[in-house]
Amino acid sequence: MKKTCLLSLLLIALAASTQAQVQHRKCGAMESLDQMIADNPSIAVTRQGIEEQTRRFIAGRGTSASRSSITIPVVVHVVYTNATQNISDAQILSQIAVLNADYGATNADRSGTPSAFQPVLGNPGIQFCMAQRDPNGNATNGIVRTSTTVSSFTVTDAVKHTSTGGDDAWASSSYLNLWVCNLGSGLLGYSQFPGGASATDGVVINYTAFGTSGTVSAPYDKGRTATHEIGHWMNLYHIWGNDNGACTGTDYVDDTPNQAGENFGCPLFPHISCTNGSTGDMFMNFMDYTDDPCMFMFSAGQATRIQSLFAPGGARASLTSSQGCVPPSSGTASCTTPATYTTGIVSSPTDTIRWSAVAGATSYILEYKPSASSIWASATTTSTAKYLTGLTPGTTYTYHVEAVCHTGSSTYSAVNSFTTAPSATCSDIYEPNESRTAAKSIATNTDIHAMISTADDKDYFAFSNTAIEPHIKLSLTDLPADYDLKLYNIEGNLLFTSQNNGTNNEYITFNNAPVGTYYAHVSGGGTAFHASDCYTLSAALSATTWQDAAQATGIADAKAEIQYNVYPNPCAGKFHLMIASSELLPKVTLKITDAIGRSILIEEYDHIEGMYSFEVNIPNAATGIYNVLITDGHSTEIRKVIVQK
Repeated sequence: MKKTCLLSLLLIALAASTQAQVQHRKCGAMESLDQMIADNPSIAVTRQGIEEQTRRFIAGRGTSASRSSITIPVVVHVVYTNATQNISDAQILSQIAVLNADYGATNADRSGTPSAFQPVLGNPGIQFCMAQRDPNGNATNGIVRTSTTVSSFTVTDAVKHTSTGGDDAWASSSYLNLWVCNLGSGLLGYSQFPGGASATDGVVINYTAFGTSGTVSAPYDKGRTATHEIGHWMNLYHIWGNDNGACTGTDYVDDTPNQAGENFGCPLFPHISCTNGSTGDMFMNFMDYTDDPCMFMFSAGQATRIQSLFAPGGARASLTSSQGCVPPSSGTASCTTPATYTTGIVSSPTDTIRWSAVAGATSYILEYKPSASSIWASATTTSTAKYLTGLTPGTTYTYHVEAVCHTGSSTYSAVNSFTTAPSATCSDIYEPNESRTAAKSIATNTDIHAMISTADDKDYFAFSNTAIEPHIKLSLTDLPADYDLKLYNIEGNLLFTSQNNGTNNEYITFNNAPVGTYYAHVSGGGTAFHASDCYTLSAALSATTWQDAAQATGIADAKAEIQYNVYPNPCAGKFHLMIASSELLPKVTLKITDAIGRSILIEEYDHIEGMYSFEVNIPNAATGIYNVLITDGHSTEIRKVIVQK
């Protein structure tokens, strides 16, 4: 007995040691979805409409049988900082082969499905092809390679934009965009659910988990990370319903068992949770978190849910008529050399290089370097311009461009040059001011110069308006990178956000602002920063309302006369609704719905003028996401409240 106990303890210790050394699967899709709705609450309404269309489709079809196969054109954006991350064509094609097997139900390991789940095996009926025609109608191999100076990316979607070190998406109505890059924070991948912005629509995968060869690393070396993430792109949720083990969540699929939480590694069948019977969890489902060799099936319900997207009226129906898999009827045998345009002195640390279009070109390769250097940097794009970031201030760069056609490439253009502007001087970098409690007080109606010096740097500044000059205008200018501007009140509630792309100026106007202390928040969009160049911030006050229409274009959420905020958020089921109005509102209606659109609460408030705060209780609130719709007779505002218990 003593030996047996000692052996058991040793085995437990060994298992714990092994477990500590293994990185568990980590998917950022739900984090991305939550952030997408937080940034744009109207997406919650769009998502609700997609769910309603899915329910109608399921009610009308019922099963996954008798479906025609759908082929989706794929473009793979390889974004790399070194040769290892610049994965080979062969590795990319190995991933497409896995997707075709998994989504066509021809994967050999599908036979390992336990007999208890074989009656509900599903076939989504989806196939994938590397795009053969680009958005301009030119021939392509469906692979775009982009060199970047960004060391790693996160769920902020920076990899999806040329302006933030990534590569712009192709039209999501015609292509599935896959980005392969170095993902940080332990992420293997993340996806955008249907209903989001076209410019960010697609799937991001770590270069060590894409395909079955080359840079892949066990236990994520069978291409199942992309299968899992594309499942989210096709509107599948995690099989356990993301309820933190409460057994109350749902993946909106009837034939997948209720499951307490994610499964890691390779569990033994059956693995029982949530009193889900003798068969237990369907841990071999592609939408669980098990290792690549141990996930190998979709259920019939999941397959039907996928098919609903491509039916008439479905969120991804346009892909069924895409010509991306059809090569052009003819192409140019060789490319002429593109002509480059003189750039001159540019604003550091970015520049956009432009050149003339070449008939028949499928892509262009730009090489650039500091004139004194012998090492060229390379960037590939399908457009006739390339936005460069991370340039050194006060430096002359040389560059040239070649065109790539389907059967050959041109010679490089003549070398051209441009010079970046010298660095601006910061009067005060104001550090440390990383939080609202550490905010630095600044004078109003005065330009200050400060710096976002690292990817995680952020600046908070405190200022106050007065009864004589209550009207506020924040201006963020002279941006060396893609920075964002936010305005908070004294309680820490977010009032406004300005998030223009690139180095465009950011403005926030708050007319008739209650007298008090406010906080301006400056941060880098995505991973944007610059360690030597400063930005300019001004908090201007006025006795009269700001009326400059040109400034108003920079305002996000900019209905300054009527303001709504909910706090705290997340909450435990009770929150405050703040209403600030400069005009009399005869009636304000509050409606709360749950994630699937069911009405939970309706309340009305009469004769609102000025600033008010109302306490709201969500009846029988369970953990989850709730939509708060506020109607005031002028428009309907949407906020999202997260309940955590």
